[in-house]
Amino acid sequence: MKCVKLVITSGYDSPSGKISVILYEYPFNERIRTYLRLEHLFLRLSELMSRDAPLDHHFAIATMFEVMDVGARADLKSDVLKDLDKQKQVLNGYRGNPAIAEGVLDSIIHKLEKCFSALNAQPGKAGQALTENDWLMSIRSRVGIPGGTCEFDLPAYFSWQHRSTAERQTDLHRWASTLAPLAESIHLLLKLLRDSGSPQKVIAVGGQFQQNLPQGRTFQLLRLSLNENLNIIPEISGNRLMVSIRLMHHAEDDRLHTVSDDGAFELTLCS
Repeated sequence: MKCVKLVITSGYDSPSGKISVILYEYPFNERIRTYLRLEHLFLRLSELMSRDAPLDHHFAIATMFEVMDVGARADLKSDVLKDLDKQKQVLNGYRGNPAIAEGVLDSIIHKLEKCFSALNAQPGKAGQALTENDWLMSIRSRVGIPGGTCEFDLPAYFSWQHRSTAERQTDLHRWASTLAPLAESIHLLLKLLRDSGSPQKVIAVGGQFQQNLPQGRTFQLLRLSLNENLNIIPEISGNRLMVSIRLMHHAEDDRLHTVSDDGAFELTLCS
């Protein structure tokens, strides 16, 4: 399963070497919010499946159920297919542009077509095929109950957790493969969205930053990079007209307090 990290650590050149940063993302609409949640779950699922412990594999199964819950929206598949097709049409408009590498353009359009075909070929909602597995559904019915998957409640599941790592991973990959077309589509759409923005360095004066958004352009995602060593947390709010960011720090009383000093960070608006 192909995934991309939602929060990543990167580096920027500085006189003393590399600076570690934390990347925060803020969606401007419900559709992108859903995509980010799914990406977060697919990343977690991929990580858990690669591990060996039965406990990790238990949470991998629970994560699949979370993907199914998020994917239960009736219009999710339709939204993803529309976005894939829209991106294809936009990219086709760049053909003949001397500043665009035709080979790279063809490769991206091919990926979009492949994702569209694979997702469109799947019947029903995300994880629909898994609902036909009575054994998995018996786990799903109890996984939300505190302690509901104990051995006396689900002895068959307890037995499965005692199988070899290879056997469990084979089962996990087989079940997760039904979610792969959605995962790859979300990954590609978010990558294209993130690549559409240009980063700019800004200053939050007294810990506060506001920026009016240009008229006639609809932004879908905000990305904010902060120096990890500053121990600063951004509180982000925004709409189609304005972005507002307040820098906070975690104090000794375990509460967030507003930063009073100026703070620098990198801001990217993606449309």
